[in-house]
Amino acid sequence: MNLLILAAGYATRLYPLTLNQPKPLLPVAGKPMMEWVIDNLAPVAGLEKVFVVTNAKFAGHFERWAAEYGAGHPKLRFEIVNDGTTGDADKLGAIGDMNLVIQRHGLEASDLIVVAGDNLFSQSLESFGDFTRQLNGPAIGVYDVGSLEQAKKYGVVAVDDHDVITEFVEKPADPPSTLISIALYYYPKTMLPMIRQYLAEGNNPDQPGRLVQWLYPRVSVKAWRVPGMWFDVGSKETLEEADGLFGQFRR
Repeated sequence: MNLLILAAGYATRLYPLTLNQPKPLLPVAGKPMMEWVIDNLAPVAGLEKVFVVTNAKFAGHFERWAAEYGAGHPKLRFEIVNDGTTGDADKLGAIGDMNLVIQRHGLEASDLIVVAGDNLFSQSLESFGDFTRQLNGPAIGVYDVGSLEQAKKYGVVAVDDHDVITEFVEKPADPPSTLISIALYYYPKTMLPMIRQYLAEGNNPDQPGRLVQWLYPRVSVKAWRVPGMWFDVGSKETLEEADGLFGQFRR
């Protein structure tokens, strides 16, 4: 199984903090956001390689980071993938980047976990790996925000008694549940060609949740509840909030 980290965005809402620094490398509670992601996914059994897809502006930043972080984590192998874009005007979009890495590096022979590099998790996601090994199809991480009002800000999923997704709606006025979609996905190798199909049909290449919205009416997609705390950083204010909240989880 491979791990693909999405880190090719430009995070313009966080300017000027992200003018010369990629969002996933901004510090939260003393370490880059990216390390909150990897530290919690590293325990997943059978990880072959970690691919980080980024852009021409920030590829060097991630290469330097990977050299330093990798030196302290010799069991993890990193590949920084430059998608060649330089700004929002020519970006490939998250799904476009996924397809680029899969095709360029021949990843269709292995299962794939995909995660956004700016996700903040407070607990190990080792059990996500255990969960996916029981599946024949894709899965998505979901988080219970505990409030229908809060759910209105996100992509919301509804599930049946077997945690199969039955509905997926973006920022609904009337949410069907309090479970929100987060950027954590599992695609078995049998499903990876469908990413290319999705793009070939002319669908929107940005926002990875769109792929799941297209996929769940076609195949069974399971929902997995993320343990502990998950946090979404979208502004300087929420970055400061995360810094305070995640200090208690620093290892």
